[in-house]
Formats: sequence, structure tokens, C-alpha cells
Amino acid sequence: MGETEVWSEEMGTLYLTTPGSTLTKNGEALKVYVPAEGETPERKVTIPLHKITQVVVLGNITITTPVLWTLLERDVGVTYLTGPGRFMGHLGPALSRNGQLRLAQHQAHHDPTRRMEMARACVVGKLHNMRVLLMRFARKEDNPVIQEAVESLARSKKEAAEVTPDGTLPADPEHPQAGSTWGTLLGYEGSGSAAYFKSFGALLREGWVFPGRNRRPPTDPVNALLSFAYTLLHNQMLSAVQTVGLDPYVGFLHGTQYGKPAMSLDLMEEMRPVLADSVVLTVINKQIIKPDDFEEELGAYRLNDKGRRSFLEQWEARLETELQHPVFSYKVTYRRALEMQARLAARWLLGEIPAYPPLLVR
Repeated sequence: MGETEVWSEEMGTLYLTTPGSTLTKNGEALKVYVPAEGETPERKVTIPLHKITQVVVLGNITITTPVLWTLLERDVGVTYLTGPGRFMGHLGPALSRNGQLRLAQHQAHHDPTRRMEMARACVVGKLHNMRVLLMRFARKEDNPVIQEAVESLARSKKEAAEVTPDGTLPADPEHPQAGSTWGTLLGYEGSGSAAYFKSFGALLREGWVFPGRNRRPPTDPVNALLSFAYTLLHNQMLSAVQTVGLDPYVGFLHGTQYGKPAMSLDLMEEMRPVLADSVVLTVINKQIIKPDDFEEELGAYRLNDKGRRSFLEQWEARLETELQHPVFSYKVTYRRALEMQARLAARWLLGEIPAYPPLLVR
């Protein structure tokens, strides 16, 4: 593992994290050049091309055109994030040739019943997995805050699963009319999420404080970790959606707006607790990330270079963790599970299965 980039042969994803670095091509390998700075000498790292499945760029880093051409030819996506980890864009291979799938996706988007079915599945999956994570990480079974949240999430999940479409589509799915079925569904999601984040701080190691969810910018270290983890998860889900051939900008739960990848946001909802939140709890409670791994500027927090590398290592380790897929009943990595969920969504859209099954962990 280098000091300036996060990479190992087990990962597949190359994270470029040092400002001023350059990525070039040399035969069947990529070379990362890091210029000298102060007393630190220049460095060169060589990585075999065939081992790279994805490249993530954080901050001011140069990738040459031959590298981009080669990555696109090999269906390797490149994601650009700011230094603090805000998603800026994704460069991927040519659009899938599966026009029938995208037509089916657009038709379902305009069908009130089918749109509600997909949105409901996303909400149910998210609430279920939030509840499971609370029960997994609770240090004390008799903690009343956690127990109350677990019970609240169980109720919200049951009620969300029973919401049925009324045959109408809201003008704005994220801010629907009060009393509508869309408003009811989002109300259950909101109440469950509120209970979840109210209890989230009780899962943290002593000395860490979670004031509640905030973002843009995150104003405390825990929220900085959550925001960074959600950005990384969205990047993975976006890649999976594009690999399958879905239109990332036409969603069901999230409103379809210019430049908003609603479909990938839909499918990542059920994965937030088991991937993003789980990694945040792990790095805090195992003291992998410590308070001195953050920088604060004008009230906004972000990971420093050392903290970011430590977090990315744990993130990749989590993606490679295996679980037994509840639909297929065999073990897959979480990385593979993301693509499998996108493929299940595609099968539902094409009428090959009766409903989209969210990934419900145990």
C-alpha cells in the first residue's frame, strides 16, 4: 500500500488521493507519478492494468488522454470527487445497447402503480436494514434509545409495506401533497430515519458525539464520515446501474431532475446502513479513525489525507466482505451484490420477475 494512493491487488479500485499526481500509461500498466514536495522525494508506482476495475480521483490530479482511452476501452469507469469527497462526475464506457430496458424503465416511471411499487421496495429495504444495523451494533441490549428506535423502525417498515398506489403521480415525488399515498410512504421513511439517526450516537465509542444528521457541509466529524461514505456508495451504485444498462437519471423514489442520478440514488437507499453506516461505525469504534484524522475550516469538517486513506482501506474491505444473497441463496461480495440488485431491478422492469426484491440483510 503506497503512502499517496490507496490500492492493493485485492481491491480492484485505484484511489488517487495526492494533489499534483499524474496518472500515465506504460504498456499494459499504469504509472502514478507523485512529484517531490519539501523533504518528501518524488515517487512512482506501477499498477498492472488488468487488475484495475475502477479509478476514483480525489482532488487536483491529472490523468492523461491515453489512460482515459484505455480505461474506457476496458469498461473501467473513472469517478471524480473533490478533495473533501463531494461527487463531481463519472466518466464511463459507451451507453449500453439495451434500448428495450431503458424503454421499459421510462414506461414504468410514468406508470403510477409501478412507480409506487419500486419506491415502496426501496423504502422497505432501507428501513429493514437500518433496524438490523441498530441491533447488530448495540452495545447494550437494554439501551432504551436504541430499543425505541428498533421498535419504531419495525412499525415504519410494516406500514410502508402496506402503502398502495392511488393511481396518481405527484408533481414532485420528494415533496408530495400531504395525505397522498406518496406523502404517506415518505412519511414512514422520514419517521423511521429520524428514529434511526436519533439513536445512532448511542452506537459510537465513548468520546464521539453525533448531534444528528447534517450535510453540505458536514459540521462535525461523524457527519463528515457519513457524507464521505454515502458519496463512495453512490459512486459504486452508479457504476452498477450503468453496467446493467439502466438509465441512471430516471428513478422512482427520487424525483427526476436535470443532472440528478435518481435511479442510482433509489437503489443505494437499502445499502446505506449495511455498507456506508456500517463502515463509519467500524472505523470509529475500532479506533481506525481518530479525532486528529480530521480538518476543520469555517465550521466544516473533512478527513485529512491520513484519515481518508484509512477510511478508503476499510471501505474496500467492506465491499469485499461476503454475504449470502437472500434471493439467490449463495455467497457474494457486497460489491457484487450492488450489481445484482441493479440486475434484479432490470428484470422487474422487463417483466421477468413480479416485483423488485430489495436486499434485506439478517
